[in-house]
Amino acid sequence: MPSSLSLSRMPGTRRGILVAAAAATVLALGLTGCSTAQSPAPSADDAAASEGLAHVHGAYTDPQNGTLLLASHHGLFDATTEPAAKIGPTIDLMGFTADANGTFYASGHPGPGTDLPNPVGLIKSTDGGESWTPLSRQGESDFHALTTTRGGIVGFDGRMRTSADGLEWTLVADAPAPYALAGSPEHDVVLATTEEGLWRSEDGGRTWTLPAGGPVMLTAAFIDNLTVAAVTPGGGVYVSDDAGKTWTKAGQVQRQPSAVTGMRADEGQITVWVVGAEGSTERLDIP
Repeated sequence: MPSSLSLSRMPGTRRGILVAAAAATVLALGLTGCSTAQSPAPSADDAAASEGLAHVHGAYTDPQNGTLLLASHHGLFDATTEPAAKIGPTIDLMGFTADANGTFYASGHPGPGTDLPNPVGLIKSTDGGESWTPLSRQGESDFHALTTTRGGIVGFDGRMRTSADGLEWTLVADAPAPYALAGSPEHDVVLATTEEGLWRSEDGGRTWTLPAGGPVMLTAAFIDNLTVAAVTPGGGVYVSDDAGKTWTKAGQVQRQPSAVTGMRADEGQITVWVVGAEGSTERLDIP
């Protein structure tokens, strides 16, 4: 089943030595879009604008019905409709992911009328994003990157952390500072996109390696157990059929990507949505 992608807006701590100058510039712009410093909650003016998308931080495709959900500065939106339909309260959803049962996990900052601390820590929703319940690290963590694995949750709030239950967290030593984390609730492989390349963990985010070679990705998402879609800073769309070990270019988009998600049809075709920061989407159907 496809898994969600959650995007970090944290600045990377390393500079990629293999990145072409133009691509590195675009990636650096994306990495510095937000910072580890606590950012303000959405204002009353933001609430007035919440009918529209702004600053999309993550995307998710429901494997049951193909619904495209976008996590943004104004909350969660169903982008399957036109215009996109708001779901639930106004929360600046900096990180967003889902588990195998369809439970959503998120982090960020509360909006007007939302009775949550700032930052919100880890919160969860069991009703499709209509309501959210605090789990842990309220007032402490703004997870700009979140993903789920078979063993639990991996998050980055300036430091990489893992949790088996969303309540207790373990710090990870020698971990990358990712723009995005991509995982699947079906296994323990996690991918982390950085300026220097795509880091990989095979134990649920507890240890990491940086394989040599391969394109530098800005964002990535698991489509199924082994298939991953990813986008470079320059808009190159790549697909991996071995959980991120090797890559094949499958297309090109014009906009600077902010998030990517997708699903596999019963007949085997892959559909990938590349999402821009303001919610514009581009669809690619890959045989």
